[in-house]
Amino acid sequence: MAFQQGLSGLNATSKNLSVIGNNIANANTYGNKSSRAEFADIYANAVNGSGSNGIGLGVNVTGVEQQFSQGNITTTSNSLDLAINGNGFFQLANDGTTIYSRNGQFQKDKDGFIVNSTGNKLLGYTAGVDGTIIPSSVQALKLPTGSIAPAATTKVALEMNLDSRQKITGPGVTVPIDFVDAKTYNNATSITAFDDKGQEVALTFYFQKTADNTWDVYATANGVPVNGTPAAPTPLITGMAFAPNGGTLTNPVAPVTMDVPAVALLTGGLTLPITGLQIDLSGATQYGSKFAVTNLSQDGYAPGDLTGVVIDKLGIVNAQYSNGLSKPAGQVVLASFNNPQGLQPLGGNVWASTHESGDPVIGPAGQGSIGTMQSGALEESNVDLTAELVNMIVAQRAYQANAQTIKTEDQLLQTLVNLR
Repeated sequence: MAFQQGLSGLNATSKNLSVIGNNIANANTYGNKSSRAEFADIYANAVNGSGSNGIGLGVNVTGVEQQFSQGNITTTSNSLDLAINGNGFFQLANDGTTIYSRNGQFQKDKDGFIVNSTGNKLLGYTAGVDGTIIPSSVQALKLPTGSIAPAATTKVALEMNLDSRQKITGPGVTVPIDFVDAKTYNNATSITAFDDKGQEVALTFYFQKTADNTWDVYATANGVPVNGTPAAPTPLITGMAFAPNGGTLTNPVAPVTMDVPAVALLTGGLTLPITGLQIDLSGATQYGSKFAVTNLSQDGYAPGDLTGVVIDKLGIVNAQYSNGLSKPAGQVVLASFNNPQGLQPLGGNVWASTHESGDPVIGPAGQGSIGTMQSGALEESNVDLTAELVNMIVAQRAYQANAQTIKTEDQLLQTLVNLR
């Protein structure tokens, strides 16, 4: 009887159509992986295991396997959106268990944790107070919510060229220098330093040529001389000297220590003193070209509020602050499997590991066989909609053909019954 074969064909084709329909339904689901139905023929066991002319009993669906091929990557405007290019899964905490996903649609919850749409927390390495990544244990990543504390300036570095062609301007006869009279010095440059409270202190350095290859350097803080008095300022450096070729600074050969006194702010308050400030002039030259400052840096900063988060291709979560600083808050860690098809789908674009999938291999993006990561992007479903529509037509014809088999067998039986 062909009823058995036709019925098995109808059941198998119906399941195949369900798989195709599920693929089509999730064609726009980020991180979704398409599935395919896999079939096997059915034969009855022969007596004594022999026989070569047995007629098959039909077809059976042996499994529905997901295809973990790469989906297209599309950019978004959310910096917490993540896409994996290559092998790997995001690790998510779900009520004490770890689940895995390719869907990188993340956001920050009210407590600062990075979560997906169902509230599962993204896992990774945490960072210390100084921003150092701690690759010890994988934990839920939490973004900072508060401001970053200020840091007082401890070092100032000046890289510049003093024009050797300039005339001698000092020291003066009565007052060695007048900061409001540009004729008493040759050049000046300023930088903003910070005290322990993060209050700004404008440091200005004045360069006064006293002889060939020799200069005096004065400094003011918010217009107040650092050394001496406003009526009689004294140099921070007396006799800054260059070699005859102008390219080598011969004095001072080490950073100069400067103590900045408390000075008035424009708002009426006072800054805190900055003691032991190191001034590095090793990058200074004296050539026959215009005065030019090529680099001016200091290591202090004001307090800052969190303004955004950027995740780089290694998965490092960088918190950005209003004072221009960026500080690592953790690192997203991915998991890869020797047999991804052995993962158990749980719905909601997540999977669970099984014995067939093997244990996860955990590591940062770009390490070993783990793929790279892109922030502000998402991986689209790998469903080929055109191919699925063609597969649907083929499955529909297979279903109709199996139905025709049953219909034909019914007609044969009807003919047999009507024999007289």
